[in-house]
Amino acid sequence: MSLLEKLRRRVGRGAPAEQTPSARKVDPVSRRSGHPHSDDRREDALRERLHDDPNDESAFVELAGIVRRRAAENHAEGDPRRAEADAVWALAEEMAGSSRSWYPLLELGRLSIHDDRDGAMRRLSTASERDGSGRALAHALSILREAGLPGDALGLGVGHWRPREHRIDAGVQMVHAAVEAGRVGEAKRHLEALSAHPDSERADAVQAELERVIAGAESRR
Repeated sequence: MSLLEKLRRRVGRGAPAEQTPSARKVDPVSRRSGHPHSDDRREDALRERLHDDPNDESAFVELAGIVRRRAAENHAEGDPRRAEADAVWALAEEMAGSSRSWYPLLELGRLSIHDDRDGAMRRLSTASERDGSGRALAHALSILREAGLPGDALGLGVGHWRPREHRIDAGVQMVHAAVEAGRVGEAKRHLEALSAHPDSERADAVQAELERVIAGAESRR
């Protein structure tokens, strides 16, 4: 059974990926109890925001908090943490249906990185492709580093990072990933590429910190 099928069984009935955030009737954490929730109006407003901008991070995080609470309430007999994670998966899957969407794909990647590594990498890669600013790539690299996969982060970054076009955060993540992967020489090359960023003031500001990170890695070799 695939990871998605397992998650859908736990949630009850996940929303299909092609549905839009405004499709209220396919709420991935439906009101099983039949009682109204005080969060309903706020949830509707957040879904409207995400319909307009599926990458509104603050709206997604707040809405995820609502569906987590509801999932925990409806799964009092089981593992509330598992129920919360499954509910956020269903929410992210629903929001990822938009071709403009990349933030929900990051959440799907984060949730599946340990159970479905190949699938998670595809989701993180697609998110990085959909965002031209490099913000999604920076998030994706951070997710992989936090999962203890700096080598995978480097592989993803090499395929997507555009040093002169992407925000500096993506380059910073590349340098850290290289250091954590034990590739100090590669970290130096990424730092050199980062120094050519058009925002020279910001690039200079992070360069000193990254040089210290690299120096520390060299001293431990």
